[in-house]
Amino acid sequence: MKNCFSSIFLFCAFVFNHPTVAQEKLQSPAGFLGYELGEKFTRHHRVVEYFKHVASMTDNVKVEEYGRTYEGRPLVYAVITSIENFKNIEEIRKDNLRRARIIEGKTTTKTPVVWLSYNVHGNEASSLEASMMTLYELVNNENDQTTTWLENTVVVVDPCVNPDGRDRYANFYNQYGNTPPNSDPDAYEHFEPWPGGRFNHYLFDLNRDWAWLTQIESQTRLEIYNQWLPHVHVDFHEQHYNSPYYFAPAAEPFHEVITPWQRLFQTIIGKNNAKYFDDRGWLYFTKEIFDLFYPSYGDTYPTYNGAIGMTYEQAGSGRGGLTVTTETGAPLTLRDRILHHHTTGLSTIEMTSAHASRIIDEFEKYFADNASNPNAVYKTYVIKADNNSDKIKTLLSWLDKHQVKYGHTSPKNTKGFDYQNQTNRSLTVAGGDIIISAYQPKSRFLTTVFEPVSKIPDSLTYDITAWNLIYAHDLNAYALTERLQVTKSYEPESVDTASAEIRPYAYIFPYKHVKDVAFLAELLRAGIKVRCAEKSFSVAGKDFSPGTLIVTRGNNDGHQLFDSFITTIARKHKRDVFTSTTGFVDKGKDFGSGDLNFIAAPEVAVLFGEQTSPLNSGEIWHYFEQEISYPITQISGDRIKYSDLNRYDVLIVPEGHYSFFDESVLTKINEWVSSGGRLILVANAINSFAEKPGFGLKRFTNDDEKNQFEKYQKELKDKEGLARYADTERKQVSQTISGAIYKVKVDNSHPLGFGLNDQYFTLKTSELRFGFLENGWNVGIIGPNAKPIQGFAGFQINKKISNSLVFGVENKGQGQVIYLIDNPLFREFWENGKLLFANAVFMVGQ
Repeated sequence: MKNCFSSIFLFCAFVFNHPTVAQEKLQSPAGFLGYELGEKFTRHHRVVEYFKHVASMTDNVKVEEYGRTYEGRPLVYAVITSIENFKNIEEIRKDNLRRARIIEGKTTTKTPVVWLSYNVHGNEASSLEASMMTLYELVNNENDQTTTWLENTVVVVDPCVNPDGRDRYANFYNQYGNTPPNSDPDAYEHFEPWPGGRFNHYLFDLNRDWAWLTQIESQTRLEIYNQWLPHVHVDFHEQHYNSPYYFAPAAEPFHEVITPWQRLFQTIIGKNNAKYFDDRGWLYFTKEIFDLFYPSYGDTYPTYNGAIGMTYEQAGSGRGGLTVTTETGAPLTLRDRILHHHTTGLSTIEMTSAHASRIIDEFEKYFADNASNPNAVYKTYVIKADNNSDKIKTLLSWLDKHQVKYGHTSPKNTKGFDYQNQTNRSLTVAGGDIIISAYQPKSRFLTTVFEPVSKIPDSLTYDITAWNLIYAHDLNAYALTERLQVTKSYEPESVDTASAEIRPYAYIFPYKHVKDVAFLAELLRAGIKVRCAEKSFSVAGKDFSPGTLIVTRGNNDGHQLFDSFITTIARKHKRDVFTSTTGFVDKGKDFGSGDLNFIAAPEVAVLFGEQTSPLNSGEIWHYFEQEISYPITQISGDRIKYSDLNRYDVLIVPEGHYSFFDESVLTKINEWVSSGGRLILVANAINSFAEKPGFGLKRFTNDDEKNQFEKYQKELKDKEGLARYADTERKQVSQTISGAIYKVKVDNSHPLGFGLNDQYFTLKTSELRFGFLENGWNVGIIGPNAKPIQGFAGFQINKKISNSLVFGVENKGQGQVIYLIDNPLFREFWENGKLLFANAVFMVGQ
């Protein structure tokens, strides 16, 4: 057979140098754009236009829009296959879902689907250009090989997962790139300004959002992805410009749910990629760095859903520009990068076509095993109905997006793993409890997000090692080794709403979830006077917890249509409404008591821009705008010394590495806090304030504890002897946390703990450790003998973080400093953290 690579490479050279090829009406990328691929960075709208042009000129390409970004850019994908396959494309798609047992029916086709995702990180910019080259070669009829592949294969191409970030980068480079391009890596054109093009509009990393679906791009993409459930998925990336090219097979650790076939086919594709790279002398590496463990990547999520999921990493990234000189002195050009991605994309399609029959068979077996005999210790997950209904509904909404099935069963006595206490014990499953069975198509995905203990075959991982959603939502739940049958569908509880004609003395709203925060935020924006109970109380035969929101008629006399307004907003937010005809409570403090805190609508400022972490800045921004719809003012850090802080009640300092918090700025902030301001410090932002004059947080509780830890380290070194160079990386791991879950003891009588249980599960992603506050409230702490309940943490670091603060409040004059050692909004999938963060903003200091 003719060497396929030679055909590919010769054609690529032809495409680069000939603007018009193939069919008379179908234009090459160069002919359509007016410049050769690699000469400049193409803006997103032009790529969409080119894809639509190709679809309009051919009979075997269909382009669909599947959503819009936050900035309004279209999200599109193209389906490419033979004309014959297109006549039966809906059956091909549905047959795939039938094999996965998502829908019922017999299959009549046997055609694998390859999904190619480009430019999820906006400044990893070569892949979008490569998508146009790959699209054109698949349909121009110049390459007999590609025509053959499409006879038994469907290719789905998403040219740009992150259009907002892509245009942020392309606009920067097209504006500031030199002519001719400057290959000096120190040139300005190789240093994009904050926040860089990597992230989407809200500065989220979309490659870590596949499972959590916090962003609109992820939500709309997954909806269409699950309509196809491809057999092979490739996520095209770029890495540092001094690294060559990475492709599968992936590095360890592989999650245990990954099948031998999925491992094998990664290697088959990898060897085919290597054949082409070897032929041209291109450098590459495999089996390093990029593992298959964290479930929310563009390679792992498809893998846990039956596909062969892979990451391809090309050298370049935001530092690459149009050309950059690497450490070897050789140039790396955008044209090189495009060609490399183009080659691996075609190679992947080639191998899929060559192994089409087995790919289909193994895919079908994957889902048959899930449905009949899931390879998991735990066969059933039970969520008790006595949980907060908002927590349950939020989780079930997430399950719906992933097509995970759930329901109810008949009452039964059994045993299971208690997530709250990390013990195995007896329980009674009630008829209203939620049952999630592992005997269903998404079984392996369930295992990765609900399993009580993550089996980590190798502690050297690329990302966090714990993410259990039971802990993220703080649910009363159990994992059972016994299979329970789902016998009836889920029945949601109805929401109690009060009638506008009742005219009660007060409206009462429980406060236990971020949805309650969104409701509170709308009341405050509307000028409604709201109080919260500092202590528990009982009225009209019902008990209410600290933090309960109370809206009295007396404080809101001037609000027209008061009753209908309150009930309408409550109905909009689906809030349970309780009323009282009196302010005289049965137990606790009456509604006129000073122990009911008036919640003044806070003016909130957030540091933003240079020196702040784009990720955490984006999480906070998204939280206020998309989660609770509450206005904030973002202030550039270099403006803080000139800003009038007295205009704000709350100042939030996100994670970051700061240099502008000098003595004068710290003094200014200190005086503002003492006058009544609330300063919220998140994660490593605390380093700029700890042990500084006026701030009471210390890195160690006392010198004795510090000396004990140093003595422990010396004993360990004496025991282990001199370190070997080859063991350096693993030795460092013993002192780190790779994203692990710890149990935190909570004082939920304090406003920072309102709505929380007496324990909180924190996702700790760093080794930050601070001692207890002497002048303040240690609201959330880790006690002695710290150990994660899930995930990996080095044995040395566990000793260090024992008896440490996780979140607390320091009183300072009339104001407060709120310390959040662990970022409660990390990737914004830690649902219980959203309530904690809201307490810092709305409840503390009121």
